[in-house]
Amino acid sequence: MLIETPDVLVVGLGPAGSRAAATAAAAGLSVVALERRKTAGVAVQCAEFVPSVIEHDVPRVPTVTEQKVTRMLTFVGSRQPEVTDHFHGLMIDRGAFDRMLAHEAAWNGAECRYGETVMSIGVDGTVTTSSGARLRPQILIGADGPHSRVGMAIGQINRDLVDTRQVTVPLVLPHDATDIFLSPDYYGGYGWLFPKGAVANIGLGVAVEARRSLKPMLAALCEKLADERRIGTRAFALTGGSIPVGGRLQSIARLGRTAVLLAGDAAGLTNPVTGAGIASAVQSGALAGRAAADFLGDCSRAIEDYEEELGDIFDAALNRAARRRQDVLACYANGGHPNPQALMDGWIASPHYWAA
Repeated sequence: MLIETPDVLVVGLGPAGSRAAATAAAAGLSVVALERRKTAGVAVQCAEFVPSVIEHDVPRVPTVTEQKVTRMLTFVGSRQPEVTDHFHGLMIDRGAFDRMLAHEAAWNGAECRYGETVMSIGVDGTVTTSSGARLRPQILIGADGPHSRVGMAIGQINRDLVDTRQVTVPLVLPHDATDIFLSPDYYGGYGWLFPKGAVANIGLGVAVEARRSLKPMLAALCEKLADERRIGTRAFALTGGSIPVGGRLQSIARLGRTAVLLAGDAAGLTNPVTGAGIASAVQSGALAGRAAADFLGDCSRAIEDYEEELGDIFDAALNRAARRRQDVLACYANGGHPNPQALMDGWIASPHYWAA
């Protein structure tokens, strides 16, 4: 059977994969990108919030923005919320965002194949897909999420995960803040209300060992917010998924002559406390695409430089978040629970969170 030999094979067409494919293709490389879903951006598995600074990397993000956010309110138990002003972000249509980035990859020359699942990855870097295609690229970029097949092939696996569940409901009154709900019941996670124009995304995440409690706890949170006349009772969208919270993985390796790079969730670049990962996916995807172009353009250290650059950009924030997360989880030892102050100290709105 014929083996295809593109310069670059990207697995996954989320923000990281689309950016990697677009950047590598724009540099003149032959790029094939595989997406297991039939359409980019379907289904959405996030709260759809991004920091405003993402406009520097994605200038067209205003075209898929539903509303702006200016504040964060952090609720701990029955206490009055802590208000964080000047917390600027955008609520986007994540499906439209992903499609926009995938279209840019195709426009730059990447061959984007949808409904194509990776079935196996050989020790020589040969990738076999659900259509029967076999590809042996010079560069393989894994941007295929927290359960990355590419990551598994090089022994880099996200083992510390949070499971999430989210519903979209009517929003009774306009709201300009992200609401965060901290509770000892939300083991290893938190609840949220993210406003999106006339609707809101209400969600909850917990460590995988507590995932059986997700459905009833989310129902209770929605009931509480409905009783407060903040949201309507008709839920018209349900989604969920896994978020890696263990910190950055080693993001480079080799399979035979194929250089392998991981980006986005596959590389563990999601914040262990907040779960934020869209901006880091966009940034790391572009860096991976550029590293591929530099490496094939005779920069022999480009792959190693990619790993070092990820560390320089992300490690300080990810390591701090991982420590704060472990501080809160330690409160559950021997049947204990974190008190309100411990929960607050482990969240980004607290000055303690940012202490050395």
